[in-house]
Amino acid sequence: MTPTERTERTHPTDPTDLRAQLDTLTTEAFRPELAEIDRRSTLDIARTMNAEDAVVPAAIAARLPEIAAAIDATAARMARGGRLVYAGAGTAGRLGVLDASECPPTFNTDPSQVLGLIAGGPPALVTAVEGAEDSAEFAAEDLTAIGLTAIDTVVGISASGRTPYAIGAVEHARALGALTIGLSCNAGSELAAAAEHGIEIVVGPELLTGSTRLKAGTAQKLVLNMLSTLTMIRLGKTYGNLMVDVRASNDKLRARSRRIVALATGADDKEIEAALAETDGEVKNAILTLLGGVDAPTAARLLDACDGHLRAALEAAAKL
Repeated sequence: MTPTERTERTHPTDPTDLRAQLDTLTTEAFRPELAEIDRRSTLDIARTMNAEDAVVPAAIAARLPEIAAAIDATAARMARGGRLVYAGAGTAGRLGVLDASECPPTFNTDPSQVLGLIAGGPPALVTAVEGAEDSAEFAAEDLTAIGLTAIDTVVGISASGRTPYAIGAVEHARALGALTIGLSCNAGSELAAAAEHGIEIVVGPELLTGSTRLKAGTAQKLVLNMLSTLTMIRLGKTYGNLMVDVRASNDKLRARSRRIVALATGADDKEIEAALAETDGEVKNAILTLLGGVDAPTAARLLDACDGHLRAALEAAAKL
């Protein structure tokens, strides 16, 4: 179905009702003290904006228990073969797609393991697809298209917490038994209520009224960083703070791979090059051959038996 066909099937909310809804949202609040911000100096506006951004980390800190619980639940599902799926519209959808797209090169995940769905499909990444965010049905269709299952995790993302596409994604996923997380920036949101794990990062009204790509977008980006990164740590994709599952797909990453092996093992350049060559460039396997004193086939077997957790594989190698 094309974006145009989808737009024709939407049923927009009555404008008067929608305005009344927006009037109740913290993220949409008007700030009279900034009504003449355009008359200030550029440096003064920059200072004001920077001070606004500074409130985001504290707002996230207040919700860390909820975030940690969602991460542990997500990691448990993914350890069983489940996927992490982000679903949102506009800025929220783009942030989900961005976070998902960064997982394969960073953690060597399969591209199908972490997915980002945006209302309106790929064209919505660069241009507005009118009406796409207003349909919960479209979200259900998108999740059906990827074959969502009960072991998957769906994260609905919406600054307002009222976007039908994000809410529809969570409701459809929950009905199938999938784990659901609702990430919004308003307290008491419909999205958080619909999800098993509601995460509400209340950052207050924006510098520009209703422009939730600002503080709200920053908050969502930081939380998504936590969700994916900490989940991957729990899945054994790191060794300490080293990205041992990094995929060396270019010269920069190949250099990073060698550096990671050096930091993990203290081996010299000749040993590192030999280990990487023996393990076809797999950083985690190379580290295991050097620290565990095993050959490449044994390293691969131990890592497979330990579900990719390098520390556990090193313990197993020590018992051989």
